Amino acid sequence: MHFQNQFPYTSTRLPLFARNVVSTSHPLAAQAGLRMMLKGGNAVDAAIAAAAVITLTEPVSCGLGSDAFAILWDGKELHGLNSSGPAPATWTPEYFHRKYGTETKTPPKRGFDSVTVPGAVAGWVALSDRFGKLPFADLMEPAIEVAERGYLIPVVVQQKWAAATPELQSQPGFAQSFLPWGRAPQVGELFQFKNAARGLKAIAATKGQALYGGEIAQAIEKFAKDNGGSITAKDLADFKPEWVKPMAQDYRGYTLHEIPPNGQGIAALIALGILSNFDLASHKVDSADSQHLQIEAMKLAFADTYRYVADPRFMELPPEQMLDPAYLASRAKLIDMKKAQDFKAGNPVKGGTIYLTAADENGMMISFIQSNYMGFGSGVVEPTYGISLQNRGHGFSTDLQGQNPANLVLPGKRPFQTIIPAFVTKDGQPVMSYGVMGGNMQPQGHMQTLVRMLDYGQNPQAACDAPRWRYNTGLNINVEAAMNGGTVQELIARGHQLDIISDSYQDFGAGQFIWLMGDPAVEGYQAASDPRRDGQAVGF
Repeated sequence: MHFQNQFPYTSTRLPLFARNVVSTSHPLAAQAGLRMMLKGGNAVDAAIAAAAVITLTEPVSCGLGSDAFAILWDGKELHGLNSSGPAPATWTPEYFHRKYGTETKTPPKRGFDSVTVPGAVAGWVALSDRFGKLPFADLMEPAIEVAERGYLIPVVVQQKWAAATPELQSQPGFAQSFLPWGRAPQVGELFQFKNAARGLKAIAATKGQALYGGEIAQAIEKFAKDNGGSITAKDLADFKPEWVKPMAQDYRGYTLHEIPPNGQGIAALIALGILSNFDLASHKVDSADSQHLQIEAMKLAFADTYRYVADPRFMELPPEQMLDPAYLASRAKLIDMKKAQDFKAGNPVKGGTIYLTAADENGMMISFIQSNYMGFGSGVVEPTYGISLQNRGHGFSTDLQGQNPANLVLPGKRPFQTIIPAFVTKDGQPVMSYGVMGGNMQPQGHMQTLVRMLDYGQNPQAACDAPRWRYNTGLNINVEAAMNGGTVQELIARGHQLDIISDSYQDFGAGQFIWLMGDPAVEGYQAASDPRRDGQAVGF
């Protein structure tokens, strides 16, 4: 594809062109990945090393107790990995009703009763075993060094660290691990996490077994028992990542691939399927008409996603039915170009993060995402090994009469997930590995940036830099302050309830993009990194 060599939006970034690339939201993580490539490793080795480092350098967004997903092109075909963990064996609606009252609709937002089995480390091991070149222990070396020596707190992470502290400082292990100064850190202050170095060394030495039934699992079980939780070493030992076939949606001659449910990636596929029924490129790229169509398509997608998506073993219909072209065409007809609407779920039945990506000169490309869900996850940190635990359990329902009964909490069941990696192919061949992190902004970011590239020819960095909107609920959307004023006023006139937001960390996500320019060993790749975070794309 021929992109416009134009950069119409305010940004501090330019594209990177290289044959071996790592793009992440923190420079030390990107450099860790590059270090593995220089050592003889491939894109998978680079992604794992970067993922391990970023548990330390961006702990607001992920930790050793996170979940992970990946989509990987191995040089010949596409593979998907779902490494999201399930509910502990004790969890039922009754468990939460007894503890928190019968009116509770979800597990708590913080604390041990929001902690599901962490899958990220098991995902690293699964990727390494199947596709990596270097010994797994080598991939942990940069993270162990960063944990022991420390690093200076960057600007964007510091802001979120400070914002999360008042809510989380009383959670078990949080202050000991993340407030060694007795307060939130300042920009440029040295943060060391020697307990996490101990955890990483145990993970490296046992290829993850220490966390899944071994010494770390035992420590988590004891810590949970001492602090009102119920997760056990057996819950951890029973976990296995799952290799899955990515779902696909054709769009403008390309194909977007997403991990199937329990994740929300299907929302991006639905939205693009709806937009396929419109000549989007006939409207100017930043016009109210173009943005309105995308917003309404995204609303329709979320209406069905929130109604039907759950652990696929419990969904009332196959996810593929939600992508039926005739059904999506019927949904597209509901869009009124002059009026914002609050859409409800349809009937497709027939008759929540860090993101990173890496690619190498042999053609391997990996789209990888891991997250503890909300900032610092549960807020609970097992202190001996520095395991910051996610709060994915909050994504379950405990409401027996809830809108989506398939997402009701049960033992061993996976909750609805927000984190989603993405991958684009054309005629069965790889084109781009990419993702946009940030809660329910993720499928919205996938759609908005891809539309800019495929409908309007914007290069990946420009598409990444462009102002975004974020749909919340009903008619309410947030828009970035940089969005065109005339477009904003026209959207308001069409009935959108609009808030202009300056904080981009969660509200508008942050993306990393690697686009294949041709033969990876000759032309290589074009990479982009989002200016909304502290990260960068690096390569050689």
